Amino acid sequence: MKYIKTLSLGALALLTVACGNKSDDKAAETAQQEKVQVKIAKVTSEDVPQTETYTATVESDVKNNIAPNTPYRIEKIYVEVGDRVRKGQVLVQLDASNLRQLKLQLENQKVEFKRTEQLYQVGGASKAEYDNAKLQLDVYSTQLKQLTENTQLVSPISGIVTARNYDDGDMYAGNPVLTIEQMNPVKVIVNISEVYYKQVSKGMPVDIQLDAYEGETFSGKVTIVYPTLDEATHTFPVEVTIDNASQKVRPGMFARATVNFGTKSHVLVPDEALVKQIGAGDRYVYVYKDGKVSYNKVDLGKHIGNYYEILSGVNPGDDVVVAGQSRLANGREVEVVK
Repeated sequence: MKYIKTLSLGALALLTVACGNKSDDKAAETAQQEKVQVKIAKVTSEDVPQTETYTATVESDVKNNIAPNTPYRIEKIYVEVGDRVRKGQVLVQLDASNLRQLKLQLENQKVEFKRTEQLYQVGGASKAEYDNAKLQLDVYSTQLKQLTENTQLVSPISGIVTARNYDDGDMYAGNPVLTIEQMNPVKVIVNISEVYYKQVSKGMPVDIQLDAYEGETFSGKVTIVYPTLDEATHTFPVEVTIDNASQKVRPGMFARATVNFGTKSHVLVPDEALVKQIGAGDRYVYVYKDGKVSYNKVDLGKHIGNYYEILSGVNPGDDVVVAGQSRLANGREVEVVK
């Protein structure tokens, strides 16, 4: 009985070893079969245009608020919103009763001065009387000129009436009577990152697109580069002037200004190579080398057709995985298929 028992234990051990060898072989075979099949593409660097687009609102190049120096009753406003006006055109007539009274006083003073002048010439008036009469005449003349300018309001520019705040007969109460805006040229002001400060200069061309004119591009150019930067945003304002001879572009329109900062040599990778990390906005690319893949975080630039510009994370000549990423992990062995 002991002999049979010992034999049985030995046979069991041999059986266990045999089964163990078969399991190891099967595991190795399974691991070989589970190599993920991937497709790869070699990437190269290309000269990529470095353009940036900024949003802005169109503004008139010159804007004038028309108002008198002192409160007057408004007798007549000669223009309406939307009217075109020329430089020097009379726009508003204010109450002229004071003006009429002053004109009468001036005429009386002219008569008085002439009489005093004649007496002075024949010795009938002193030099002091003559000087005083001359002074009064000059004062009335100056007052008349100032009052005339302030009772007839004229346009200092050629442009369009964009606001009217009073009606005939109203008393001027502080707000501008009219607003005149020059329509040619117009401008936009954009805030550009400080990294481009050395690349922006006066005269630099800028392309302008407007929602009001879809598919149409207007030409602009940099006219002012502000000398200081915003400490909070690290941007600096740039004024872009738009030629507007047709006057199609109007103040208040929403604009997109595209500035070209030249080109830089960067890697381009196909769209399908990019992997988004779950729960974050980071993008990754699997780079293939010597039968394995590495999980590389990349910084994206512009989207150009079916490719993305890569600022960092992938080098020229690298092989990137473009299919089969769903089963990959960093350092995993893969099989490349066509």
